[in-house]
Amino acid sequence: MEFAGALRQAVQASGLTLERIRHRLGRRGLTVSVATLSYWQRGRSRPRSRTVVAALEEILQVPQGTLTELLDDPAPTAAAARTPAGPGAGGGRAGRELWPDPERYAGLVGQLDRSGDHRLERLSIHDVYRLDGARRSWTLSVRTVLRAAGDGIDRVVCVHATGGGAAADGGGAALARVRYCRPGRVRAEGGLMAFELVFDRVLSAGDTAVVEYELGPAGEPASDSYDRRFSHPVHDYVAIVQFDGDRLPARCYGFTAESSRAPRQRLGELWVGASGSANIAVGAVRRGIVGVEWEWH
Repeated sequence: MEFAGALRQAVQASGLTLERIRHRLGRRGLTVSVATLSYWQRGRSRPRSRTVVAALEEILQVPQGTLTELLDDPAPTAAAARTPAGPGAGGGRAGRELWPDPERYAGLVGQLDRSGDHRLERLSIHDVYRLDGARRSWTLSVRTVLRAAGDGIDRVVCVHATGGGAAADGGGAALARVRYCRPGRVRAEGGLMAFELVFDRVLSAGDTAVVEYELGPAGEPASDSYDRRFSHPVHDYVAIVQFDGDRLPARCYGFTAESSRAPRQRLGELWVGASGSANIAVGAVRRGIVGVEWEWH
């Protein structure tokens, strides 16, 4: 479903109809029907030819690899989609490489039900990360909007660092409050916390769900950065870092990284306004890490 969501987003952004895309593929000697293109972007089937997908990247004017790299992810079987995840499940390569301890991450999320995660499209994630005036505690508020790409989906799994302000699919020490959902199972170990958020209703294909939750307050020194770790594509991501008190950082920057061990790539300096906050907004996040870092001196 990650490929389907990425293709659907690219088609919408291009403004091209499926018939125009079919026609342009045909001019390259590639025969693909409109029905097949529709199946691909709805997740009902997957392309077998990387040549066709590479041509789609050119036609839709997306960066090379945006779609072809997603073909490396194995398509979920119908049985796997119906079966709750057991121990060790749910720790795919894309998610594990985002964390300093991949095995611990895989073992933690494997205790939870992630059977519907690959059938959920992440429309938007908005984070508000707050530091107190003494920089000794912090809280995180999250709002996530999801759309079902299949039937019978009743929950989503979130993973967080319990210290240092790192986040995945945020950072936090405890699940303090939830809205428009209820907490399911919660697991914590070795600086990580994972939990299920159960929707107000079971979703069918095309249904949307909004979940909100708050982590903290964490009574420990905050790091000089906040990041979110994406193992699934997200259409729209916004992070706000709120610095309380009179002292503001000297400089603030946005950054990205391919994995937890890859170097950070700065996106540019962020303005810290009169409200004492800085924000970063990124569209069409595919995978990896997006964050904000700051300097006090």
